[in-house]
Amino acid sequence: MSIISDVIESTKAIIKGMSVTFSYIPKEKWTVQYPDEPVTMQPRYRGMHLLHVDELGREKCVACFLCAAACPSDCIYIVAADDPRAPEERIGVDERFAQVYNIDYGRCIFCGYCVEACPKDAITHGYNFELSVYNRADLLKTKDDLLITKQKQSKNYRVAFSDEDVDSEYKEV
Repeated sequence: MSIISDVIESTKAIIKGMSVTFSYIPKEKWTVQYPDEPVTMQPRYRGMHLLHVDELGREKCVACFLCAAACPSDCIYIVAADDPRAPEERIGVDERFAQVYNIDYGRCIFCGYCVEACPKDAITHGYNFELSVYNRADLLKTKDDLLITKQKQSKNYRVAFSDEDVDSEYKEV
């Protein structure tokens, strides 16, 4: 008799578990067929950094070192230089500019402190998330890699509108 009751209890447990599994079949799927379909990014997503330029194409960074000082992982390296030329001929908006501006993405934690510390809005987070490399040395990005005029953006994402309902783990389907 105990064998039969064990079989019945096991069958009930299997049916109960399978009912939960089968209840998810008719629901809408959230799977994105990346890279065939673009990934929807949140507007506040923190991706690869961007160094901005002004409307004349001059770099906004004045090499004040506030971003490097605010960085908790110490991944930003800057070398400042002076440009004594006339304002129209300068590389940057001020006499001082960042001759070297490197970010080591092997150490960066994408906290955003560098963006908040910048008084000139010269650095922001972009939406590029494809940072995988085969060599660790390739995670060191130079000024040429970070400038918004030279950076290659991935085509595999789109930014959601602020009023758009974006996938979330708390979303009710």
